[in-house]
Amino acid sequence: MAEAHRRALKLHCYRMLGSLHEAEDAVQETMLRAWRGFDDFEARASIKNWLYRIATNVALNMARRSKHGRTMPDQLGGPSTQRPQGRSDAETLWIEPYPDAELESLPDPAGGPDVRYELRESVRFAFITAIQQLPPRQRAVLLLADVLGWSAIEVAAVLDASVASVNSALQRARAKLVTLDRDVRQAPTADEHQRSLLERYVLAWESADLERFVSLLKEDAVYSMPPWREWYRGRSSIADFFRAVWPAYRGFRLVPVGANLQPAFALYSLGAERRWNAHSIQLLALDKDRIAAMTMFMQPLAPKLFTVFRLPAVLEP
Repeated sequence: MAEAHRRALKLHCYRMLGSLHEAEDAVQETMLRAWRGFDDFEARASIKNWLYRIATNVALNMARRSKHGRTMPDQLGGPSTQRPQGRSDAETLWIEPYPDAELESLPDPAGGPDVRYELRESVRFAFITAIQQLPPRQRAVLLLADVLGWSAIEVAAVLDASVASVNSALQRARAKLVTLDRDVRQAPTADEHQRSLLERYVLAWESADLERFVSLLKEDAVYSMPPWREWYRGRSSIADFFRAVWPAYRGFRLVPVGANLQPAFALYSLGAERRWNAHSIQLLALDKDRIAAMTMFMQPLAPKLFTVFRLPAVLEP
């Protein structure tokens, strides 16, 4: 019975923690606690709600143990104008993308007038990034109420809190989220326009055509590359960065993947042995017929991500 809810629980824990790997650990702990405590489960609530209660509290404990939580470069300082110097920041906990393969056959939460976020909205990378800045308890309240559609009474039972305190936390979380989620409902991209845009994007990378690549960006596009702290805003800054970086590579290949229900690619670079080696995972945010944001998850984050995205470390010729 519990196994039937594993995939949905994993997504819930990912929203809470911002990490696919930590979400997997949280679900394992949830299943262990459910197994140990099943004799005390008296079916006063549904098995689903009981499991979500366990998972939420497991994730809350994990979030509280982390002093600073997970973040992204643009939350740590202003945009850069120079190439990165020194080494990447391996100490900071960075938010991770979520493979679309993990969302297959996963229905939207039970609908209702109080559900604010559909599945696509609730896995947007910008949304995941924004809610990580909420205190863990506010994060849990908002996810249970606005994503899963639970009543204040149900949320209060999960958190062993009063209904009044839940309503207060929800109000504060909603107000703060408005200021944090800067990817405010970007204009949808029609399928044929998106397909054309992504085809041109791949062509630009694989031909190292900087002018073509930059033409696909919004004027105020944002580029970040965790675990590096540096990030760049605007076509000009992004163009300067790639103009300096691309000549160091022999060539690129892009493999479509999909993450957070957004366009994503696995980037491979051509090595000295004439092999295509895993380089990074790219996640794009589109706005109409332009790219609004591009995030590249670089070394040493990339190897683990290639594994969870079920991608080879080396492409066959």
